[in-house]
Amino acid sequence: MSGGTEGKGKIYRVALLTLSDKGARGEREDVSGEVLREMILPLPAEVVFYEILPDELAEIEKVLCRLADSGAADLILTTGGTGVSPRDVTPDATLRVLDRELPGMAEAMRAASLKKTPHAMISRAVCGLRKATLIINLPGSPRGVRENLAVLLPALPHALDKIGGDAGECGKE
Repeated sequence: MSGGTEGKGKIYRVALLTLSDKGARGEREDVSGEVLREMILPLPAEVVFYEILPDELAEIEKVLCRLADSGAADLILTTGGTGVSPRDVTPDATLRVLDRELPGMAEAMRAASLKKTPHAMISRAVCGLRKATLIINLPGSPRGVRENLAVLLPALPHALDKIGGDAGECGKE
């Protein structure tokens, strides 16, 4: 983070979505969602929405659109459904609703993850904007959430402030 004023006094509104058929049916505890909650609080952030949804393309799209279009959340973090299994549709739903992609964020996550596992190269996670809301897809495992979100956390306050209209200059130190 730069030495600017980003994030000072601002509490970011965050929506958390866990995408899991088993989780939505109550057959699996949502550990990844709890990891997300713990990791974002120091931003500072407040969780304004949390839901576990099944891996259903239309349902995921609908919730992402509702949250972004209403202005209810500055940031939507999803966990789950970013791989290549037939039911992994989170990136597909996200791409359908984005106005603009932020490929650098997804690239940074994959690059960091590749240092730990070759399986990172099959991640289809995407990041981008719908209106003034940043949407980030994260893996479904607690370890994957920790490792990937840790890469993005240092840049999130600046990104969220810029998305929210901060007209200050970038990189001046």
